[in-house]
Amino acid sequence: MSLLRQPILLLARSSAVKKLVSTMPVTSGIVTGYVPGESTEAAVEASADLVEDGLKVTLDYLGEDTLDTQQADATVAAYVELLAALGSRGLPRSAEVSVKLSAIGQAIPEVGDKLALENARTICRAARNAGTTVTLDMEDHTTTDRTLAVLRDLRKDFPETGAVVQAYLYRTERDCRQLAHEGSRVRLCKGAYNEPEEVAFQDKIDVDKSYVRCLKVLLGGDGYPMIATHDPRMVEIAASLASRYGRAQGSYEFQMLYGIRPDEQRRLAGIGETVRVYVPYGQEWYGYLMRRLAERPQNLSFFLKSLISKK
Repeated sequence: MSLLRQPILLLARSSAVKKLVSTMPVTSGIVTGYVPGESTEAAVEASADLVEDGLKVTLDYLGEDTLDTQQADATVAAYVELLAALGSRGLPRSAEVSVKLSAIGQAIPEVGDKLALENARTICRAARNAGTTVTLDMEDHTTTDRTLAVLRDLRKDFPETGAVVQAYLYRTERDCRQLAHEGSRVRLCKGAYNEPEEVAFQDKIDVDKSYVRCLKVLLGGDGYPMIATHDPRMVEIAASLASRYGRAQGSYEFQMLYGIRPDEQRRLAGIGETVRVYVPYGQEWYGYLMRRLAERPQNLSFFLKSLISKK
């Protein structure tokens, strides 16, 4: 099934296939299983449903690698609108937002870092006014230092801003040590970009070992770890380490993607763990959906059969 990953990812670039997928009854069910919708209203409704089930939420307005200032401004406006809507529904205590700096201008030549910082400040201010927080998503390794630099600047005025680190990078254990201080919110994930062996572990077992080392640093530190994994073994190890380091439930949290292992999300919440669901939404859902399908082999044959059977 892994041989199908590349064809699926190639389809992600096709606007014609996107139209077909979004209008097919069967595959429309797949779409809404991973992305609740394109609008602010759809994102807020999905968030409200998750919160009602005892879960927390972080919302991502989909889009990245923006090279146009107007598009960056539109993304900022979408986040401000979202945060206001969350506030009007009384959700900020349970719902925050995740922001990719490349979506708000970081990739724009010459002015990118300054523009991304200014735009991130606008979103952080809107989040604080609404009573919630922002987490800066991490992207490929070429942006890591620049993203952490923006984080440091933001935390001068918005110390509640969350960071993200990726266990597959060699540098991440060191980054965890620098970030594991009081008041620091840090999401640990394995990493999703195709990184070269010069900077990243290539074998799953090495990534897993790095993830556990980073867990030990974060759970043994003074910050607030956000443990982003769907791996049952990593969930078990994280719970065990939390107990070893005397971590009370609520002094850390688990994070999982919308539509992935929902029963496990509710199981963990049911035993008192804090669980936050990463909810993507917006018009740029197609590429995100295709990446999720490529990651889950059991969905690939179903997806392709659905396309073939369309008449």
